[in-house]
Amino acid sequence: MNRKVSVAPMMDCTDRHERYFLRLISKNTLLYTEMVVDEAINRGDKKKLLEFNIEEKPVALQLGGSSPKLLASATKIGEDFGYDEINLNLGCPSRKVEKNKFGACLMKEPNLVADCLTEMKAATKLPVTIKTRIGYDNVEDYENFHNFISILKKVGITTFIIHARKAMLGKFTPKQNLNIPPLKYDYVYKLKQDFPDDEIIINGGITSVKEIKTHLEKTDGVMIGRAAYHTPYLLADIEREIFNNENVPSRQDVIEQLIPYVKSELKKGTRLNQIMRHTLGLFHGQSGASFWKRYLSENMCVRDADVKKIDHIMDKVKFNNFDRSVGTSA
Repeated sequence: MNRKVSVAPMMDCTDRHERYFLRLISKNTLLYTEMVVDEAINRGDKKKLLEFNIEEKPVALQLGGSSPKLLASATKIGEDFGYDEINLNLGCPSRKVEKNKFGACLMKEPNLVADCLTEMKAATKLPVTIKTRIGYDNVEDYENFHNFISILKKVGITTFIIHARKAMLGKFTPKQNLNIPPLKYDYVYKLKQDFPDDEIIINGGITSVKEIKTHLEKTDGVMIGRAAYHTPYLLADIEREIFNNENVPSRQDVIEQLIPYVKSELKKGTRLNQIMRHTLGLFHGQSGASFWKRYLSENMCVRDADVKKIDHIMDKVKFNNFDRSVGTSA
């Protein structure tokens, strides 16, 4: 599987509608689900939690949990639903996640993590990967990070996605944890030097194709997060400059292709705002971007949005003469 560039799992962001929208822009990036808790999969509405459109593929399922048994069962269910990879979340720093004993707090218990991954690998033929941080609280030395990865390597994990910040557990909000702990890309570069045969993916604060190219000189892949959500047309630049794909749709083309999906989903009971909220940043940096955001916010991103407005959205796009180029996302 090509993991050269991927879009990070982001809570309240990378749901199935967002992934379908991003896939219209980019055919080659690997997409990830939001983190789904193993217990919810085992005891809840599996179809509601895991069903996705075949057009989203390749797509990876990220799991949260710390029970080897529950994670193994969720892994098998994920495979049955058609995902291409199963990823274990070892990086989420929220208090709620820590209280339930998964996410970044598991870095404190590498042997438990190893047990979880052993059971997950035994339950599937799919690649099993991890996403983690470089440390937690006051534990941020490279030696500890190296030892943590070494333990996971011993159970057969070969792909490591590293958010190059430590997690401050219980002290910072999730948002603060995305900004305040300093980025230490050198830790990830050194990890690749120490484990040259493994796949090392770097994540954290990466916002441009130029930065992606720089990181790809020293790692196997780059995972982008908030930049992909807030400026989704960045994926068009990635298609051209990283994957050498010149067949990239314009922003207007993307909306035009999204309309049939929206209409299909509305018939299933999906609310219009659940889909269109993900498109707010599509025209970022372009003339007319403020109109687009305002129009969506007032007409399509409200809970009781008038579904008939989707029939006229292309008229609004064309009337406001948005730049039809497939140029830079700005």
